[in-house]
Amino acid sequence: MILPDRWIIRKARKGLIEPFFEARVGKGILSSGISSYGYDFVLADEFKIFAGKKPIDPKNPDPDSFLDFRGRICEIPPSSFVLGRSVEYFRIPRNVLGICFGKSSYARSGIIVHVTPLEPEWEGHITVMIANLTPVLNRVYAGEGICQVIFLAAKSECEKSYADKKGKYQRSQGIIFGR
Repeated sequence: MILPDRWIIRKARKGLIEPFFEARVGKGILSSGISSYGYDFVLADEFKIFAGKKPIDPKNPDPDSFLDFRGRICEIPPSSFVLGRSVEYFRIPRNVLGICFGKSSYARSGIIVHVTPLEPEWEGHITVMIANLTPVLNRVYAGEGICQVIFLAAKSECEKSYADKKGKYQRSQGIIFGR
């Protein structure tokens, strides 16, 4: 079952999402905060821009292949990507799964955000890969919405949560490379 906004608001007040933003909409901004059946998280002003020349190895990522950048507007090179993160810190209950979807406003300009699950009892900042599929520079905006998280409730708790498995991304702070 997809969980509605009233569930998200109630749980957010108990620590599900910190900081928690009510719906933020307006002309010229990408919406964020609570929506009917989800929550649009805010992109932090911290980025890692891929600038490597060597092959990428997901089992052994090279942090030297990325340039650190802080700012309100991050320009992504053509046919490349950046790593970003949520401003919000999430704490997922044991009977809930969150799924992140990139916002359609970005998709319409050639920006794709990798879809990622938020497993039961995972907590941390969400690290996202933001890809520019176009042959020109493209922009993303810190302080505005980047992805929507849809929360799905299970009828019963899972047998083994992310915390039980001692997942390698538990309590993620900042942008986390593959481990």
